[in-house]
Amino acid sequence: MNPFRIGFGYDVHQLKTGEEFWLGGIKLEHEKGAVGHSDADVLIHVICDAILGAANMRDIGYHFSDKDPKFKGIDSKILLKEVMELIRAEGYEIGNLDTTICLQVPKVNPHIPGMKKCLAGVMNLAEHDISIKATTTEWLGFVGREEGISAYCVALIYKV
Repeated sequence: MNPFRIGFGYDVHQLKTGEEFWLGGIKLEHEKGAVGHSDADVLIHVICDAILGAANMRDIGYHFSDKDPKFKGIDSKILLKEVMELIRAEGYEIGNLDTTICLQVPKVNPHIPGMKKCLAGVMNLAEHDISIKATTTEWLGFVGREEGISAYCVALIYKV
């Protein structure tokens, strides 16, 4: 068996005026925020999906159903911590994560250092093992119209 495995995550959340905006474990000040059953942190959700996928452990919805009231409004950092416990119980560790956030406004780049610090703390990883990039869609599609946010993640895990 190969000791290295990769996983991919993709997620989308609607943006709505008056909602809180959590991204990468930190709260951004903006007139719109993401809508979801939990705190709708799209970056943490794709990280969870990529890690779970790499370990062949299904996806975030399987482990934390949006039909379960106990997860209503939950801090996604709690879900990420549980995902890390799940994969570590199976003998896996994170090699690195590479993420991309697609958002027209607000600008994400000034917040990336804070996100990396937060996520590294939750996951018990070094910040240099977490790559966060951001892009716009040049005003095209639902992201460009400021109707939503999307994110992607690739995770490399390995057997310890």
